[in-house]
Amino acid sequence: MTTRKAPTKKKTSKHHLTAKTAGNTVGRGKKKVARKEPPKSKPKPKPRPRRAPPADLPTVRPVDEKGRRDSLANAKAVIAAALDKKAVEPILIDVCGRASYADFIAVVSGRSDRQVDAIAEGVCEAMATRGRRPIGREGVRNGRWVLIDFGDVVMHVFYHPLREVFDIESLWIDAPRVKLQIPAEARIESGGGTGRS
Repeated sequence: MTTRKAPTKKKTSKHHLTAKTAGNTVGRGKKKVARKEPPKSKPKPKPRPRRAPPADLPTVRPVDEKGRRDSLANAKAVIAAALDKKAVEPILIDVCGRASYADFIAVVSGRSDRQVDAIAEGVCEAMATRGRRPIGREGVRNGRWVLIDFGDVVMHVFYHPLREVFDIESLWIDAPRVKLQIPAEARIESGGGTGRS
């Protein structure tokens, strides 16, 4: 007959016992990970009352005839540069006296994302030869929508299906359109899937 030994308790070291009772370490010298308390919510600041803009700041750009003629020449140069890169459906909107940030808004489309980037680059290069550098550019290298700000002229270059979604032209429906000489190849026929009526 075999006798069974009673299970013996495992001997623990003094270090191990003090580690458990100390509360800052567990096991063999490993530090206990402190739990982070959830951040206390801060009281929301009271909204500041909105101040009216100073009376001396104009809400629209001033209309002077010489400045308007120069802006129109720049806007037509922007459209011509876009058409050189095979842009389609160009529109030039006269917002002179209506907007504080520009005199003209040019809107053109590209048939692909690569063409959108090429049109934007071509316009910037053409305006650089006229001594005009863009103040700002947004959306470069994404091929969907590029905005180029020349100060008096703001240009939107859209991938055509996206242009139909955003419909920038309808934001300025009451502003006059500048008549442009548009070649037939710069028109998209209706009924072609991505075409405009």
